[in-house]
Amino acid sequence: MPAPRRAQAIYAATLEQLTEHGYEAMTIEGIAAAAGVNKTTIYRWWPGKDALLGAAVREADTIEFPDADTGTLRGDLVAALGGIARILESEVGRQLVAGAIARGNPQITAVTRQFLTDRLRREQAVLDRAHARGELAEPVAAERLFHPAVGALWIRLLALGEPATPEYLHALVEDLLTGVVAR
Repeated sequence: MPAPRRAQAIYAATLEQLTEHGYEAMTIEGIAAAAGVNKTTIYRWWPGKDALLGAAVREADTIEFPDADTGTLRGDLVAALGGIARILESEVGRQLVAGAIARGNPQITAVTRQFLTDRLRREQAVLDRAHARGELAEPVAAERLFHPAVGALWIRLLALGEPATPEYLHALVEDLLTGVVAR
C-alpha cells in the first residue's frame, strides 16, 4: 500500500499521541506537529484519525514483530504468543484494549478487530507449515488456537498484571496442543 515518505514518522507520532493523550484527545494536528509534517499531508493519505490509527497499528515499525518460523509448531507458537504478549504489555496495546473494551469505543474496537484479523491471517501460516511438516493431522484454523491463547494472555497481562514469562508461554502452548486432561 503506498504511503507518504514520512509514513513511519507519522505512524510513530500517532502511537505516541495515543499513549500520551488517549484516543479521544488525540488529534490530527497534534500528530502532524509531532511528526513534523503538515496536517494536509495526513489528510491526503488518511481520511481521519481512525484510518490513520488503523494504518499505524498495522504498519508501524515500532509494534511489528517478525513472523514466527522456528521449524516446529511449539516453537512457532511460543514465539508468536511472545510477540503478542509484548504488544499487549506495551502502552499502545494497553490503550487499544482500554478503548476497545473498557470504554466500548467503536472506532478503537474496529482498529483492534482489524489488527487481530491481520494477525490471525499471519498466524495461519504457522499452522499451515505445521500441517505440511506433519505436526498437525489436519488443517487447523488459526482462531481455534490463537483465540484461547490470546484470551489467556489478556487475562494474565492486563487483568492480573502478571508477566508472560517464557515458562508460562511454553506451558500455555503445551496446554493448547495436548490439553490438560489425562488421556
